[in-house]
Amino acid sequence: METWSQRIFLALIACCLIPMAHAQESAVQEDTEQPRAIIPPDVEPRKVDEALIDTEDFELGLYTGIMSVEDFGSNLVVGGMLNYHLSEDLFVRLGVGYTETQETSFEKLGGDVSLLEDDDRNLLYYNLSLGYKFLPGEAFFGDDLAFNTNFYVLAGLGSTEFAGDSRLTANFGWGYQILFTDWVSMHLMMQDYIFDSDILGEDKTTQNLEFTLGLSLFF
Repeated sequence: METWSQRIFLALIACCLIPMAHAQESAVQEDTEQPRAIIPPDVEPRKVDEALIDTEDFELGLYTGIMSVEDFGSNLVVGGMLNYHLSEDLFVRLGVGYTETQETSFEKLGGDVSLLEDDDRNLLYYNLSLGYKFLPGEAFFGDDLAFNTNFYVLAGLGSTEFAGDSRLTANFGWGYQILFTDWVSMHLMMQDYIFDSDILGEDKTTQNLEFTLGLSLFF
């Protein structure tokens, strides 16, 4: 009698526990299937207007600044440039510039001594250079405006018309470009123009530094 009663008692317990287990399992499944609430971030991304170079390969610009002609003072210079971009990093530049030089110290101290006629004091140069852009970056103005920038170096050969003669000229320098839009940019440039001169009676190699600021358009 005890064996049958125990079996009946265990069967009753099993009948009660199995539905409870199924109910708990269903509740767990419903809880895991319910999607969790997504908390949006408090930080909003900052929108920045970024200027890029347009697809055009040609760039035409004008510049002005100061050119220090050895023995003939520092003078205002104006010039122009035409760039052809071979790739994203390489470009070819055709440059031309003009300045009017001053009297030398010898002429100022010598009274009526004049080494050059007035027309011969005008200096005109033109050259063909190869440039390489590297260290690309960005220049930020305020919180919402950014401009692409490029630092570049260049070197080339050309000619300088000065003191009634044409002089073979080597040039090299660097530039810093800021792209305001995809078709307008500004250039801050420094170049050294090297040519031989015998104006003061002896042959020597002169160093003529130029610092300019220019504006260019892509087309």
